Amino acid sequence: MQTVKYKDMGLVGYEQCWDYQRSVFDALVGAKAPAEGAAGKVSQDPVLILCEHPHVYTLGRSGRKDNLLAGEEYLRSIGAHFVTIDRGGDITYHGPGQLVGYPIMDIEALGLGLKEYITLLEESVIRTLARYGVESGRSQGAPGVWLEADAGRPLRKICAVGVRSSRFVTMHGFALNVTTDLGYFAHINPCGFTDRGVTSLAAELGRKVAVDDVKEIFKREFAGTFGVELRV
Repeated sequence: MQTVKYKDMGLVGYEQCWDYQRSVFDALVGAKAPAEGAAGKVSQDPVLILCEHPHVYTLGRSGRKDNLLAGEEYLRSIGAHFVTIDRGGDITYHGPGQLVGYPIMDIEALGLGLKEYITLLEESVIRTLARYGVESGRSQGAPGVWLEADAGRPLRKICAVGVRSSRFVTMHGFALNVTTDLGYFAHINPCGFTDRGVTSLAAELGRKVAVDDVKEIFKREFAGTFGVELRV
């Protein structure tokens, strides 16, 4: 069973966390490069980062900036900023009350391809939500975790997923809305969609939910879904 180091970074600036992600990612990729002469002998442990971020909008390499509906000066006025990053996907929002996870792992060592990895990452979130009695699933052609349209509400996203990989090493990951202020999504077309909604676990349950409680459940579901052991 592969061991994955668990790192809880709490509320951390996006760029600070991104720098740490890249340091782990580069070490794992470098250890697999033929020039290193040590393919398959990874000296850097795989890592699962869980955290929250201050208000930030991030745009993936395949995204369109016109899906950001507010100017950067306005974003500053509401305590947010904008970053273009190296994951797949379009624009999304991160902020307090959102559980963000970055698994940085050699998925080849787990016998997985990228599509299978993303499916299992989504499944970890789906199982976490099920522990709260919230039924969720996938939407064709749209990565992430979604809730079906019901009671006059549209199909709505509760968790965004965007990943980068090289030599089967992953970085970036998911953002699950727990008690997120959904008003911040009004300033973007989330993931490029204009006809779908967003929601949070708290909005679906009609009560507050502690991010730390969701974090503990997710850790168990992630370990079980991927068949790995988490250690501090």
